[in-house]
Amino acid sequence: MASAVAAGAGGACLGVTWTRRHFALERKRRLRCRLGAARRHGSEGFAARIVAYAADLTQKIALGAASPLLRGLGAARSERWLAAHAGKAGIGGSVSPAGLCEAAIRLAAAASSVGALVGASFSAELAVLGAAAGATWGASVVPRSIKRLERERAEGLERDLSEMLEVVSLGLRSGLSFDRSFDLYAAHFDSKFASACEQALRTWSYGLATRERALRELAASYDSALLARVVEGVVRSLRFGSSLAEGLESAAVEARAEHRAHVEERVAKAPVKMMVPTGALILPAMLLLVLGPVLLELMEGF
Repeated sequence: MASAVAAGAGGACLGVTWTRRHFALERKRRLRCRLGAARRHGSEGFAARIVAYAADLTQKIALGAASPLLRGLGAARSERWLAAHAGKAGIGGSVSPAGLCEAAIRLAAAASSVGALVGASFSAELAVLGAAAGATWGASVVPRSIKRLERERAEGLERDLSEMLEVVSLGLRSGLSFDRSFDLYAAHFDSKFASACEQALRTWSYGLATRERALRELAASYDSALLARVVEGVVRSLRFGSSLAEGLESAAVEARAEHRAHVEERVAKAPVKMMVPTGALILPAMLLLVLGPVLLELMEGF
């Protein structure tokens, strides 16, 4: 009897230990997956690294840890440009006009130095040309990176909007509230648009803004007329208590058709874009292959 009790107690201890270790490993795995997703969304690509560098300079300038090299240079123009592009690129508030100008100046100086060193290894004229080319590239790389993030964000919205609308409408058809259906998409999908939806949901859940204001700010951060119409329809439906699921389903069909049309347009443009490398690389090689023997015979005849 005592041996059976001891065996049962030992088995229970082993079971509890194994269960705790299993849950601990599972928790670590989920944390690693979330960290990996955050890194993929936050620091993916050359453009994202350039924008992160500008944001880091913005924080340092705001905290006094770094002083601008040329104070006040192009601040008004940078402020107008950022007001038009920063929100659509998803970096509103993280990059200031001073940080943008400072990053452009530092990158222009670094690229100019590299271009001058590379050109100096050949001739003085190439050193000057390399310095000028490097300065031009460095000064324009930050705005071009922000525009690239803006295009990627717009393409992500175009790809994920129909999915979000279908999930929310399915949740509403199942009897869930709009907030719960919206949270269903934000919590179970791994995309930049889902992260933006989750941030908007937290904004009105924590009382930092009303639901209407958070949804309108989400729509304003994207250059999409369809998303703006969907948000206005959601606000009116929630305010007056009208049916919402049917409107979201029709908007999902429209978003899917719009995405298909844009994909077909990009596919149709591909052959035209391929003509440039074809003409610049393949055509000379083909001419040499075809006319090479003829030229050699002519040279031997002379």
